[in-house]
Amino acid sequence: MRDNKFRILIYAGIGLALVLGIILSPFASSSPDGLEKVAEDHGFLAAAEETPPLWDSSPVPDYEMPGVRNSSLAVSLAGLAGVIITLLIAYGAGKLISLSGRKSKQVPGQQ
Repeated sequence: MRDNKFRILIYAGIGLALVLGIILSPFASSSPDGLEKVAEDHGFLAAAEETPPLWDSSPVPDYEMPGVRNSSLAVSLAGLAGVIITLLIAYGAGKLISLSGRKSKQVPGQQ
């Protein structure tokens, strides 16, 4: 019974994250983030912008999904992708931690 409540809580949290990622993403501030603001305030933002990037382009430039003409929809899709990628990384990390915990509990010679 307790496992079912925990699963419901997990699924509700995932659902809430997806809804927030989709609905609230278009309302995010367009102001510079903290690091960009510090670089701007201390006068070294231009030096950072002159440095060539490690890659040619971002997969999601300016937090908008490329190829989508509607700006709000493009931002919502980028938010959705961000939530899904974060969930997959967290799930994968949890599985790795779970597997390493099981291996450390095994008694040598037993399987």
